[in-house]
Amino acid sequence: MKAEPESRIVKGVDVKFSIDDLYAMKDSTSQWDGVRNFEARNIMRDQMKLGDKVLFYHSNCKTPGIAGVAAIVREGYPDYTAFDAAHPYYDPKSARDSPKWYMVDVKFERKFAQILSLAELKEHGPLADMVLIKRGRLSVQPVQQS
Repeated sequence: MKAEPESRIVKGVDVKFSIDDLYAMKDSTSQWDGVRNFEARNIMRDQMKLGDKVLFYHSNCKTPGIAGVAAIVREGYPDYTAFDAAHPYYDPKSARDSPKWYMVDVKFERKFAQILSLAELKEHGPLADMVLIKRGRLSVQPVQQS
């Protein structure tokens, strides 16, 4: 799951979110909201299960890479931020009775001593087929055991 650890303003709100931000949340747990890609939504809604591990990836920053590990603590449910016109991720085409977007809750497990950079991941042969390397823009993606 990708998040942006550096400031980015959307509708006047800073939407940055890092592994440290997750750790600082109450119970080190947060909803994973704002995903507005159907493929990523489907993964969260249909495939992520309670207890699944998550590689927490920092993107759109100086050194993109895996910053740590989290776990799914609540399976897919409607992303209510889509219904709030004041929220940065508002979507007027999503309705409460027929939600278009979903989210999960994640809990911090551990932070790596150093980022496992995208460059390092690309150099590791068995990882060459990772969705992260082949389709880097997808914000939520499956990871297969190699």
